[in-house]
Amino acid sequence: MDTTRSEALFAAAQGVMPGGVSSPVRAFGSVGGTPRFMASARGPWITDADGNEYADLVGSWGPAILGHAHPAVVAAVQEAAALGLTFGAPTARETELALEVQRRVPAVERLRFVSTGTEATMTAIRLARGVTGRPLVVKFAGCYHGHLDGLLAAAGSGVATLALPGSAGVTEAVAAETLVLPYNDLAAVEEAFATHGDRIAAVITEAAPANMGVVPPLPGFNRALHEVCSRHGALLVMDEVLTGFRAGPGGWWGLEGAEEGWEPDLLTFGKVVGGGLPVAAVGGRRDVMEHLAPLGPVYQAGTLSGNPVATAAGLATLQHADAAVYAKVATVADAIATGLSDALSAAGVAHSIQRAGTLFSAAFVDPVEGPVTDYARAQSQDVFRYAPLFHSLLEQGVHAPPSVFEAWFVSAAHDDAAVNRILEALPAAARAAAAAPPVS
Repeated sequence: MDTTRSEALFAAAQGVMPGGVSSPVRAFGSVGGTPRFMASARGPWITDADGNEYADLVGSWGPAILGHAHPAVVAAVQEAAALGLTFGAPTARETELALEVQRRVPAVERLRFVSTGTEATMTAIRLARGVTGRPLVVKFAGCYHGHLDGLLAAAGSGVATLALPGSAGVTEAVAAETLVLPYNDLAAVEEAFATHGDRIAAVITEAAPANMGVVPPLPGFNRALHEVCSRHGALLVMDEVLTGFRAGPGGWWGLEGAEEGWEPDLLTFGKVVGGGLPVAAVGGRRDVMEHLAPLGPVYQAGTLSGNPVATAAGLATLQHADAAVYAKVATVADAIATGLSDALSAAGVAHSIQRAGTLFSAAFVDPVEGPVTDYARAQSQDVFRYAPLFHSLLEQGVHAPPSVFEAWFVSAAHDDAAVNRILEALPAAARAAAAAPPVS
């Protein structure tokens, strides 16, 4: 596979950008080699600067649920852009998109648009502190909520890939306002509230974590978090930046909380809600949300928040993500997850396929000991097996996430040709993982 152009572009990028990238995991730090510089994408296919075409299992980390460059989304963006890129003023489409979110997630009584998932979680945490008057926030090891200072402690995703405990530049005072607990450990939550209950403003959790690989909540765990928070006057913030409108039509809460009859106080959304353009949101209880300016004392603002081009992409995406789309995504996810497991088993590689709705990943652990349920187990896996698997797939024209700690994403555009390319590439990739020597 010719990668001459990508190599030249990466060298040029390293001369002007730290690491040559705008987001760390793109640098291939945990898998090695030269990152592919992408030039175009359509449906389930993505093409690099050298003209190599790949069946895509990244999907821009989730937004491309309809597939890349879906005609209806592209048309909506073109129409909006022709009328003006941004006004710095309200538009009707913001309200339309907010109503579509509310229709899918009735727990959202009020919504505020921002531009990134990090902004959404930052706003949610500030809001929780403003409402409760309390300083502390509980998060779980391995859950990633963006690069907000206080939430980088024991984060997953790119931070896990780089083996960093947090980040330089985060002060001790800020870090001390975050309590980090083991995920899926309700006893630890109860103990934290027993000790610090009157100082805890909120518990923030990924609705179904997907930044230490996919690690679904144990049955009843999220409901129990809701009950503990309610009992102690704290707020429950469910981060659905990844799972929102991806794990299912109403996100993970739609699969779980809506069925069980409970609602979080706040939810954050990103990825799919913007259809590939920068849109994110925080929403939830009306009485909580109305503490935001201009109605309340908690300040938040953004020049490009809810801009007309980005909201056009998000609205078109959600309007076309109907029952048939979710059924197709589920079918494709099942096929590829099963194929991955079968290939690894045939190659003698111990593993667990981790699932949360249509999200999945592979963890290189002994399945006899059960699936991965927390960050410590995720970190203990045979990480060294992933790089050879990744590069084997890449050389065979399959674009998988460049980190074992990321979820795999499929779309409704994954047709037989794309799925077959992936399935045909998996056996050799699994054999490469089996042959990988342990890293001392």
